[in-house]
Amino acid sequence: MVMTHCSRFQHLLLQPKFLFSHQSHLLRHPLARARTVIRSIMGSSSSFSSKLLFRQLFEKESSTYTYLLADVSHPDKPALLIDPVDKTVDRDLNLINELGLKLIYAMNTHVHADHVTGTGLLKTKVPGVKSLISKASGSKADMFLEPGDKVTIGDIYLEVRATPGHTAGCVTYVTGGEADQPQPRMAFTGDAVLIRGCGRTDFQGGSSDQLYESIFTLPKDTLIYPAHDYKGFEVSTVGEEMQHNPRLTKDKETFKTIMSNLNLAYPKMIDVAVPANMVCGLQDVPVPSQANL
Repeated sequence: MVMTHCSRFQHLLLQPKFLFSHQSHLLRHPLARARTVIRSIMGSSSSFSSKLLFRQLFEKESSTYTYLLADVSHPDKPALLIDPVDKTVDRDLNLINELGLKLIYAMNTHVHADHVTGTGLLKTKVPGVKSLISKASGSKADMFLEPGDKVTIGDIYLEVRATPGHTAGCVTYVTGGEADQPQPRMAFTGDAVLIRGCGRTDFQGGSSDQLYESIFTLPKDTLIYPAHDYKGFEVSTVGEEMQHNPRLTKDKETFKTIMSNLNLAYPKMIDVAVPANMVCGLQDVPVPSQANL
């Protein structure tokens, strides 16, 4: 269920020095990625082991993380996917079927430029799945999210927080803070906050000024799960990034200077990915002629 929630979290939108202590897990072997993350977080809270099933999945071509969350304490075992990739849809669905989950939502943190989202393809393979993205993205989807909304699966929910700057429509999904929600909290930051970095701001309505102002505060032990990683990291924390992120720990003017001098190459997939992702990852399919019916 998606519920509109009052914007009581708006006062948390502060500068990056308040965003970002403790642990970051360096990848030892690609096949151990999901196993390592599960072992590292599930021992920290009984609510994880009794309620939340969590998997961090990796697509190597675009170095994209897809996240699977499910409430396994609920009879239906409802699940959602964050930032699915079209090339790994079959892998994700096989895992969901093996675990006996019911996929409810396929959602994106923003309109990606480096890969085609899997949301549209998932909808064709699993009837009833709803695609979600921020209203500010301007993209097509079944449901549009605004800051303060909640996305609920069973008794677990994610808060929607606006974190524009990489693109105009970027949002971060954060698990709830109540005692009955999984702890420590988890923030799925998309490209807004990466481990020891942040998303570029030179296309798709990006703004280094806006990105700096949009980063929010959370408890230092909040786990940060980005949409990408290129150095073998899987997870960080707010406290750790506050101390070690080489961009987001700087003052605003220094940050803007850094971002304007990255000199990054034009994304090789952008001319394919962005048009496709604006229509849920599927280009408009021609209506078959009567002769072909």
